Amino acid sequence: MADTRSIGIFDSGIGGLAIAKQVRSFMPNENLIYLADTIHAPYGEKTEAYILERSINITEFLLARDVKAIVVACNTATLVSIKTLRERYPIPFIGVEPGLRPAALNTKTGVIGVLATAKTLTSQSFHDLAQRVAMGAKVEIQPCPDLVLLVEALKLSYEEAYDTVQAYVQPLLDKGADTIILGCTHFTHLKAVIQKVAGETVNVISTEEAVAREVNRRLQQENLRSAQQTPGSTLLLTNSDRSRFEQQIDILWGKADIDVF
Repeated sequence: MADTRSIGIFDSGIGGLAIAKQVRSFMPNENLIYLADTIHAPYGEKTEAYILERSINITEFLLARDVKAIVVACNTATLVSIKTLRERYPIPFIGVEPGLRPAALNTKTGVIGVLATAKTLTSQSFHDLAQRVAMGAKVEIQPCPDLVLLVEALKLSYEEAYDTVQAYVQPLLDKGADTIILGCTHFTHLKAVIQKVAGETVNVISTEEAVAREVNRRLQQENLRSAQQTPGSTLLLTNSDRSRFEQQIDILWGKADIDVF
């Protein structure tokens, strides 16, 4: 039978839209609800207790809308909250974690750079992940609090973002990194700028396509895929200023139903 319930997706703002777009690309007939918790952004500057509380509250909100699975489209919220969410709620949760495994497989210098929020980089989960999958590569970290603010302000062009991106990327290049991981979903919207600053010889890795593939796999595994033949609906929600959100969606997504919660 067709399960036409929506897939819930959330992030602290518009960063997770990159994942939502990939989910939409892989599963055009699924209904999506994307929730931007913008009023509480950025998560990377909050305590773990605060992030967990927000993740639980958002999960409850999405469950009240009868979602069949939830994508935690935020590296920080995934590392802090997803274990608790999976233990507490009986639906699939798909998270996001920095792409250390593909980076370790691709590096030639043996040095991997990670751009992420401070909370992600100082979490025990990130430390454990690096220990588990880095395969001997040296992992150099770079907290980037200002990149989230750039994305939320839609300062995405090379001219607007260069100085800030350069300040974060250059230290990694100076340490010999030939592979740079985007460890925050917001940063995907600046990938072209980061790549230009880093240079053509540096491999810049983001994970939105891998996450979408995992969403597809999990729904198939759990027999939750929709069999409807018509295009799925998309509802984009924010708890912040609607006019600003509409501008963000117009640039990063296009036509969609928008509401404020």
